[in-house]
Amino acid sequence: MKRRQFMFAGVAMGSVALLSSKGFAMFGLTKNNDQDSKFPFQLNTDEWKEHLTKQQYAVLRDHATERSGSSPLDKIYDKGVYHCAGCDQKLFSSEHKFDSGTGWPSFYQPLDGVESKLIGTQEDNKLWMKRTEVHCTNCGGHQGHVFPDGPKPTGLRYCINGVAMKFKPAV
Repeated sequence: MKRRQFMFAGVAMGSVALLSSKGFAMFGLTKNNDQDSKFPFQLNTDEWKEHLTKQQYAVLRDHATERSGSSPLDKIYDKGVYHCAGCDQKLFSSEHKFDSGTGWPSFYQPLDGVESKLIGTQEDNKLWMKRTEVHCTNCGGHQGHVFPDGPKPTGLRYCINGVAMKFKPAV
């Protein structure tokens, strides 16, 4: 088998696995999670779809990622607070925001510090790599990921989907 045929066969097999429900589980991927009973703010699937835009639903509920550079929030540096687009919980302060050059809004810590009660984390093994996913502790909405390559003082980079947040300017 030629190299090209081998690579095509591998891609085809992977696609079939991803399209099957068992394939989603096999690769750590999940569809809409209604296991949100551990979060104080709860809506059923239909209510979430009514409450959010399609893109917000894809990110917050199905753990999708918005396209890099697509969020206007990436370039906003006004004073204010970033809230969860799902439940309106305060998550990040503009004081902790920095330009990471990634195309997503980035923060070096949540609003209430590194030992945050606003942001929860869990291991994410999607895309065949180990990452740390961050979510809102009030509604469970997927916000993005945290990486250990940020600036001082924390050395962390909370890389957040802009569509998962609402910015409220300081008054």
